[in-house]
Amino acid sequence: MYACSPKWKDDWISIKDLEEVLRQLATKIKKRYPGGFRRIDINYGLHFTGGEPFLNFQLLARGVKMAAEFKIPATFVETNCFWCVNDEVTRAKLSELKDAGLDGILISVNPFILEQVPFERTERATRIGSKVFGENVVVYQQFFYHQFKTLNLRGAMPFDAYLQKAGAESLRHVELIPMGRAAYELDHLFRKHRAKEFFGESCKEELTRPWHVHVDNYCNYITGYCAGISLGDARKLSSICEEGVDLDENRIIKLLVTDINGLHELATREFGYTELPGGYVSKCHLCLHIREHIVRQTDEFRELQPKEFYTNLT
Repeated sequence: MYACSPKWKDDWISIKDLEEVLRQLATKIKKRYPGGFRRIDINYGLHFTGGEPFLNFQLLARGVKMAAEFKIPATFVETNCFWCVNDEVTRAKLSELKDAGLDGILISVNPFILEQVPFERTERATRIGSKVFGENVVVYQQFFYHQFKTLNLRGAMPFDAYLQKAGAESLRHVELIPMGRAAYELDHLFRKHRAKEFFGESCKEELTRPWHVHVDNYCNYITGYCAGISLGDARKLSSICEEGVDLDENRIIKLLVTDINGLHELATREFGYTELPGGYVSKCHLCLHIREHIVRQTDEFRELQPKEFYTNLT
C-alpha cells in the first residue's frame, strides 16, 4: 500500500518532528480512551510502524518514550520480526521497549513476509513477546501463523514455493487490498474493469474516515490506506481536524470527494492521460494510476505527497 522498498532513502522522521506529531496526536487520542486504557488491537491505540520500525531501533525507542511522556494510551509496535535472530536479542529489545512505556506488539505474518523473514523468527517474537507483554500480543494474520506451524516451515520461502506447498486456496485468507504496489504487481490476480465503470464513485468515505489514520515520516496526515494523498501537515493536526481541508487549494482531493470521473477528466484534458488498455482492478487502482501520471509531469498539486511514494511504485 505504501510502496515500501530498500530503494527509498533513509529519510527517518526527525526527533523534533516526531515529538511535535506525538504532542498533537496525544490530545486527540486521549479524548477517545478512558484513563489507564492499555488494550491493543489493529484499530485501537497508537502504533509505530514503517516500513519496518526496528530498522532504526534507537528512533523507535525514543518515540515510545515520548508517547509515554505524553501519556498516550495503548501504544504498540508493528514488525515483521526480521531482527529476532536469537532469544537474547529479542528479549532485550522487547524488554527495553516495555520499560520505555510500550504496551504491546503486533506481529505481521503472511506469505509475502515469509519470502524474506524465516518463520522461526516470527515464532520467537510471538513466544517471547507473550512473556514480555502478556495478552497484548496481536498476531496478524492468525491463519497464516497456524498454517506455517502446521506445515512445519523453517527458513524463508519464495512465494511460488509456498503456493505449491500450501495450495492456492490459501490466498483466500490474504487481506490483499488492491491499491498501492499490489495493484501493479499482483493485478493478474484480479478481474479488471474499464475506467468508466468507476465513474460516479467518490472517495469521500475513505478520505474523511476518523479512525486508523497514518502519519508518515514526512509528517503527511494520511487517512485510511490512501497512500500518496496528504490531507496536510500532522504537526498542525488541529487545523486539519477542526478547520478541515481547503478544497479550493487541494483540487485533487476536491475531485475525489465528488466523483472520480472529475479526476479522470482533469488528467485527460490537462496532462494527456490515456487509460490502461487492460483496465483497472479497483477505483483505487484507477485513482493511483492517474495520480502517478500527474506527479511525473508536475509539482502543482501539493496534496500528492510524498513524491517518493510515486517513484517507488514499480
